[in-house]
Amino acid sequence: MYQKIDKMVKDLELRGRSASTIKNMVYTLKSFSKFYNQPPELLGEQQIINYLDYCINEKKLCKARVNSINSILKFFYVVTLEKQWNDLRIPRIRCHRNLPAYLTKEEVKLIIDNATYLKHKAILSTIYSAGLRVSEATNLRLSDIMSKEMKIRVRAGKGNKERYTLLSQRNLELLREYWKVFGHKNYDSEDYLFTSRYRGERLTNRGIQSAMLAATKRAGITKKATPHTLRHSFATHLMNDGVDLVIIQALLGHSNLKTTSIYLHVKDYTVLNVVSPFDKL
Repeated sequence: MYQKIDKMVKDLELRGRSASTIKNMVYTLKSFSKFYNQPPELLGEQQIINYLDYCINEKKLCKARVNSINSILKFFYVVTLEKQWNDLRIPRIRCHRNLPAYLTKEEVKLIIDNATYLKHKAILSTIYSAGLRVSEATNLRLSDIMSKEMKIRVRAGKGNKERYTLLSQRNLELLREYWKVFGHKNYDSEDYLFTSRYRGERLTNRGIQSAMLAATKRAGITKKATPHTLRHSFATHLMNDGVDLVIIQALLGHSNLKTTSIYLHVKDYTVLNVVSPFDKL
């Protein structure tokens, strides 16, 4: 029943898509297939339209998720099956793009100071000081901390893109303190930097999210803040400090400058001493 899905997997592997991306796309396509109890290659345009309508009105999925399903189905039909796809009849939903939430520098400091467990303090400070995604932080290897060049190598970025970002001196000192407590003697340079103390496996995203939530509560901050908020804060603070947008783009690993430019909308104009012309009348 799933022979064509197996072919889609090969198509994705040829394009270098990550294992997690392939797994998500296969799951989505199989869900579409099970909805009609037929192989997906036997289903056509009207079935796709009806399924997307079901996802919107019955399952109440968010717009971003519906668009993701749309893209996955389009890849299968256009690339794997080599069929036509009518974007007018199967449109993507126009999404409202929210501005990124961010913390002030004082709030970031409070949160990191209130991460009482040294390992959590080290990983949260690494995420903020280098502008990392959570998955990028959990995938860091010991060799990725390049102390001589004062930079961090990110090789598990979004889309499997590799980049270098900042290694803060304060963060480096904290990482060395962390390694004295949690490191082991017979380590390999390719070992994960942040691992579970008992199982020896790399930390999970969920564990870091829980640590962030606990530290935020202890800091008395009522804003909704996740580890990804630290990444947004990193970009916003660099923007307010006058760092060029193209440099911020490279540090964040954005393919398109348009993605980075959203931080222009969250500039702190009081820091930049920008005054409304009304106050000068």
